[in-house]
Amino acid sequence: MNPSLARFAPIAAALAIALASTAPLAQAAEVNLPDFTALVEQDGPAVVSIEAIHDGGKRKAATTQDDGGDDDMPDIIKRFFGQQGVPMPMPRADEGTAIGSGFIISADGKILTNHHVVDGADRVIVHLADRREFTAKVIGSDAMSDVALLKVQASGLPYLKLANARSLKPGQWVVAIGSPFGLDHSVTAGIVSGVGRSSLDPGQQYVPFIQTDVPINKGNSGGPLLNTKGEVVGINSQIFSMSGGYMGVSFAIPIETAMNAVTQIEATGKVRRGVLGVRIQQVTTDLAHAMGLARTGGALVAQVEPGTAAARAGIKAGDLITAFNGTTVDSSADLPPLVGALAPGSRAKVEVLRDGRKLEIAVVLDDLANVAATPRSVPAGERGARAVASAETLGMAVRDLDPAQRKALKLDAGQGVLVARVVDDVARRAGLQAGDVILRVGTNEVGSASAFAAATARFKAGDTVMLLVRRDDQTRFVALGPIEKG
Repeated sequence: MNPSLARFAPIAAALAIALASTAPLAQAAEVNLPDFTALVEQDGPAVVSIEAIHDGGKRKAATTQDDGGDDDMPDIIKRFFGQQGVPMPMPRADEGTAIGSGFIISADGKILTNHHVVDGADRVIVHLADRREFTAKVIGSDAMSDVALLKVQASGLPYLKLANARSLKPGQWVVAIGSPFGLDHSVTAGIVSGVGRSSLDPGQQYVPFIQTDVPINKGNSGGPLLNTKGEVVGINSQIFSMSGGYMGVSFAIPIETAMNAVTQIEATGKVRRGVLGVRIQQVTTDLAHAMGLARTGGALVAQVEPGTAAARAGIKAGDLITAFNGTTVDSSADLPPLVGALAPGSRAKVEVLRDGRKLEIAVVLDDLANVAATPRSVPAGERGARAVASAETLGMAVRDLDPAQRKALKLDAGQGVLVARVVDDVARRAGLQAGDVILRVGTNEVGSASAFAAATARFKAGDTVMLLVRRDDQTRFVALGPIEKG
């Protein structure tokens, strides 16, 4: 060996050993990685590209170009093509065409896609993998589940098998096939990141989304999410993004939820959902402390709509729903999909925790379409205009509501007290503000400033107080504390 190179011999030997030791690991990793070629060859022919054509170049405002851009868009759920439920534009061949994906579910030409892909379209063109194209009929569509059923006049078509998405677990491999940016039959893969996720779009609270890290982009919408057997477990529908493009978090509609909608669309042309008639919220650590609970969990009833199934059954604000028809409710997001999956008129059992006692309450569900919206509160300019009393407790000044204000809020006489101003940081940190209406302190309903002062007098420094607060059309429990008293 050249004497000048001798000093490098130990390094070369160590490198050779290192490479030899990692080779088996690299080979093992390669062997263990899934190969989806057979799956794609099997399922690819049943995946379609969809053109939703709006004649005359007139497209709905929801799918027109966003002139404002996405520079200051917050991190929120975007419906492919949207910010907080407002769809963003899909790639289009011209000004009047939106492009998405879909998949065939029967040999005679039934096709599933997203509602927002075909919503408002004058014509829908389906492009098959074999280069044939058909004009599709929209059999029906449901905005709440974001599912649409199409039909083309054909026979002997390849179609996909449907799986049971309820068996999905985080960590399982899944595959998406679709047309991102118009690139038809693009294949991407990843794993299930979570199940039973809720959307930030309140219109889709009845969908327990599948979260994945499968790369999804504009044009994938409506395409299938497949398990390793090539069975459909979901319909790709949403992404979480600041830019409008894939950022590592995507969402799919479970196939059971989609097929529930399809079955109803085929039978009646529309989708009906059961509803309890309650406003619910998540139990935070502070609320759990105020309620004397050992842990967070369940769905806290913040408001019961008058005349609804919940009201008739005796469910009350402050009840903690812990199970529905035997299924545990771990969070507030779990409840709407369980209720919405049942038809109006269905009988169900609701397990609640009330004042430390477990109760089982029988309900007969109403029709979601028939439940009236909650009334809005008094306009800001009228709040407190005719107040008659004042009290300063828990870091806020409160005043009585006058009869006109209660009428506007549809409150009974002696119900609610107005927050005139917030005077310390404890109340501010809880999010309280002037114009809020406090309906309850702990378990005590309050209807005047004096009643509010009496209800709060029993709390001592360091306690956390639970308030039931209405603001505009929302009623929620708020944990205030730890309180400070001089």
